[in-house]
Amino acid sequence: MNNNWGSWKKRKKAGMSLMEIIIGVAVFLIIALSVYQSYAGLLNLVRVSRVKITAANLANEQFEITRNLPYTDVGVVGGVPNGKIPSTQNLTRDGIPFVVEAFVRNTDDPFDGTIGGSPNDLSPSDYKLIEIKIDCPTCKNFTPLTFVGRVAPKNLEAASTNGSLFVRVFDANGLPVPQADVHIVNNTVSPAVNLNEETNNQGVFQLIDAIPAVDTYDITVSKTGYSTEETYAPGGAIVDVPSKAHSTVVLQNVTQTSFAIDRVSTINVETLRSNCAVVPDVGFSIVGVKTIGTLSGNPVIKYSSNQTTNGSGIRTISDLEWDTYNISLNDATYDLAGTISPLPVALSPNSSQNVTLIAANKNPNSLLITVKDAATGLPVTDASVQLIDGGAYDVTKVTNQGFLNQTDWQGGGSQDDFVNDNTKYFSSDGNVEDNSPSGELGLKQVFGLYQTHGELISSTFDTGSLSNFYQLLWVPNNQPVETGSPNVRFQIATATTSDAGTVWDFKGPDGTASTYFTTGNQNIHSSHNGDRYLRYKLIMDTADNTFTPSVGDVSFTFTSSCVPPGQVLFDGLSNGTYTYAVTKTGYQTHTANVDVNNNWQNQDVIFQPE
Repeated sequence: MNNNWGSWKKRKKAGMSLMEIIIGVAVFLIIALSVYQSYAGLLNLVRVSRVKITAANLANEQFEITRNLPYTDVGVVGGVPNGKIPSTQNLTRDGIPFVVEAFVRNTDDPFDGTIGGSPNDLSPSDYKLIEIKIDCPTCKNFTPLTFVGRVAPKNLEAASTNGSLFVRVFDANGLPVPQADVHIVNNTVSPAVNLNEETNNQGVFQLIDAIPAVDTYDITVSKTGYSTEETYAPGGAIVDVPSKAHSTVVLQNVTQTSFAIDRVSTINVETLRSNCAVVPDVGFSIVGVKTIGTLSGNPVIKYSSNQTTNGSGIRTISDLEWDTYNISLNDATYDLAGTISPLPVALSPNSSQNVTLIAANKNPNSLLITVKDAATGLPVTDASVQLIDGGAYDVTKVTNQGFLNQTDWQGGGSQDDFVNDNTKYFSSDGNVEDNSPSGELGLKQVFGLYQTHGELISSTFDTGSLSNFYQLLWVPNNQPVETGSPNVRFQIATATTSDAGTVWDFKGPDGTASTYFTTGNQNIHSSHNGDRYLRYKLIMDTADNTFTPSVGDVSFTFTSSCVPPGQVLFDGLSNGTYTYAVTKTGYQTHTANVDVNNNWQNQDVIFQPE
């Protein structure tokens, strides 16, 4: 018993362990932190309450000052009504800095009629509505306070010597736009007017008791994220006959003016070739249809700008008003070979629209023909467009069909991809002459005699996306009779990939390896559809080794995601008058003349169904 008591006394004398100390300190900190947070929260509530009470007292102070002013002096300096109240003041109360904004408006009470109404109130300034806004920019978590009051005249009204200006703001659908910013300036009256106001929930702002003036109330209406519309002075430097002139205020009358604004939109422009290859740094112009008036009899377009795509062939144009936009290239290197989607671009409010510009190397002169259905306005696919000049030029193209071609082989063989060098090919058996004469293929001559057989395989053509293939063409179609038959034959191979492991299985027009394309413009078998890459194999023979067949151009047509719908481009044209004929089953043939006299021009065809 005594031993246990002694042991306990020894432990007691040893004091608390380290763990017990740590736990004790932690408990103390938790309690202390909770007490501190409660105390800090209480202090914050007291501080916020103090600031709000001070702000309310400051508002009462401003109203008391207003009540002691003569009625004619109740107004903002330079405002309508004009008065002696500053529009903005920086005031300090109880050591707290505040920003005080004042707004005063004449109000037409319907009790005795309204101006322009029935009955017509010739004294529309029945009383004045005063709004005091108190803000504390340096105060944490302070919400601005707004106080509203009325001031009425002491005596009976007298007939107004001013007029009224009502501004109505609506969107593209004719619906009112509330809280739109209305900026009104008139420096021709005294005192000058410079107001920044907002429309009410009905999209209307009423300026009561405005000083009469003719064509001098300059109004601009805007809203964050919306387009802007404004008035212009008649006879000005921008427009001499504006579509919306500065407003006029007439004695004891109401001038009503309307503005249309809506949420802004975006157009994403991309510049590509018809095989989907990116074309960087292309200059183009974008022009809207809306006008703001005329200058010297010519319309002044509201939006017009020059843009350039970036190194990735992309340009995003934001903050555009809803409108109809036309886009054209103004680039020194490229012509517009078509667009996806068709132009013009009808841009809706609060939308984003993609437009792909198909660029082609300049080859003056160029003519772009766009075929649209008369009933729907949509592009017409698979329409044949023939362009002739009455002489040697006679070319037919089909809408929605792009083409790739090769006209030179002098670069030699050992090239996989055609895009690297369009004068090279993949391989030959050594019996094909690729540069004598330049720009033509023929059988190689040895000791004055031509080889009797030769083969050449092209580099790989890339259409840019999965495609449908249509025709294989080459020129000339007529070969020397002495070469016999066959003299020129082709096969093609297509694939979804073009890597080193691709198997190129050459086939003829029936989709088998046992047939050959023997005449130009033969259809490519549908089994190739859905592929992206193409190679051709040329086989040349002659029955008389003193004669050789020749090929000067090889091309094929296709459709892909980068081929513009309903459009064909004719380039390399000479100045002069051409006739074009557009045909397709189910439509009336359309024939017209066009004078080609520019480096690039566009012709729209409205195709009538039968």
